Amino acid sequence: MSTESKPEIGCLKVSSKSSPASVAGAIAGMVKDGVVVEIQAVGAGAVNQAVKAIAISRGFLSPIGIEIVCVPSFADIVIDGEYRTAIRFSVEPRYLRAASPNFGSAAASGQ
Repeated sequence: MSTESKPEIGCLKVSSKSSPASVAGAIAGMVKDGVVVEIQAVGAGAVNQAVKAIAISRGFLSPIGIEIVCVPSFADIVIDGEYRTAIRFSVEPRYLRAASPNFGSAAASGQ
């Protein structure tokens, strides 16, 4: 098995009682370590706390030059034998393409 296959994935489960600042610190630390962060939330309150945590973590990472993107998806999970739908947020660093001499020239010229 190759050592450079997929990046490590860390899953954080967020509830409506989770502290957004604490979750944000965990997200920021994991992103700095190169870990793709999956955040799982069930229910409106939990999703609210997760989104606040992602916004706060962006504030932690942006000043040190790390921008993040968040991709939401649905996940079917089982809690206490009952099927529930969770919202999953995949949080990853955003890598910007290096500017090339022709980058954006078509858009700038209206073509």
